[in-house]
Amino acid sequence: MPKGTGKLISNNKKAYHDYFIEETYESGIVLQGTEIKSIRAGKVNLKDSYARIQNGEMYLYSMHISPYEQGNRHNHEPERPRKLLLHKREIDKLFGETKEQGYALVPLKVYLKNGFAKVLIGLGKGKKQYDKREDLKKKEAKREIERAFRDRQKM
Repeated sequence: MPKGTGKLISNNKKAYHDYFIEETYESGIVLQGTEIKSIRAGKVNLKDSYARIQNGEMYLYSMHISPYEQGNRHNHEPERPRKLLLHKREIDKLFGETKEQGYALVPLKVYLKNGFAKVLIGLGKGKKQYDKREDLKKKEAKREIERAFRDRQKM
């Protein structure tokens, strides 16, 4: 299966709005107990989450996984840091690239692939305000063209 494919659980639309995504990496994620059950139920929020490299390991912060409803006292903490599983050479490469000014590691998707939860991490360069406005104008123009084309075909 190609990178980034599988049963989509959560998508981070805000990351595409705030960053130019230059490269993507597929990583596994270390979960506790009932977290995988909550992920399979779709109770994941990637908004405002980010990845950071510490001591040669990559961690994902601020990703909210809601507590499992049928879980008991062994339920997990919703916003704990979660370790991401990548090859050492990929982590070293990302560490060097994120040292440059304006680059960040942002999670783009959470999906299930062959029964395992995966996170698609993007190396993004922050957009300026005028870049965001330009993207919105392009999106609106494309929508207008499609609307006009659709109305024309109805006649």
